[in-house]
Amino acid sequence: MFMGEHHHNIDDKNRLVIPSMYRDCLGENFIVTRGLEKCLYIYTEAEWQKLVNQLASLPFTKKDARIFIRTFFSAAASCSLDRQGRINITPEQAVYAGLNKECVIIGVNDRIEVWSKENWDKFNDEYSETLESVAEHLFNGDSYDSL
Repeated sequence: MFMGEHHHNIDDKNRLVIPSMYRDCLGENFIVTRGLEKCLYIYTEAEWQKLVNQLASLPFTKKDARIFIRTFFSAAASCSLDRQGRINITPEQAVYAGLNKECVIIGVNDRIEVWSKENWDKFNDEYSETLESVAEHLFNGDSYDSL
């Protein structure tokens, strides 16, 4: 399980240090792809395969499924850590997530998310007021659409 929040800078070559507490869990190879809400997702190979299996069950005749699958897989890249514990973010991934200096790396159970500090701060500002409401709807079985 991944958890916690860490701050690191991305360098001019789009290399980003992955916190040491995450490195062993990631394994030798892992996948980096576009996430939702302008961040990147990092999956272990095992978690990526689970996701691939779920996505394979979506009907290709549904336009939403095709759009999501294209977007998700086209941005995916296989990665490994260098000797300094860094990963290479593709230029396209860096642009999508707005990564240019300060980054926030968070553990979110089955994945790691990489955010620009600016996007992370915006996310927290936007949702800090509604967190109790979101939790209430999720844990009381209410429809999430009512938010």
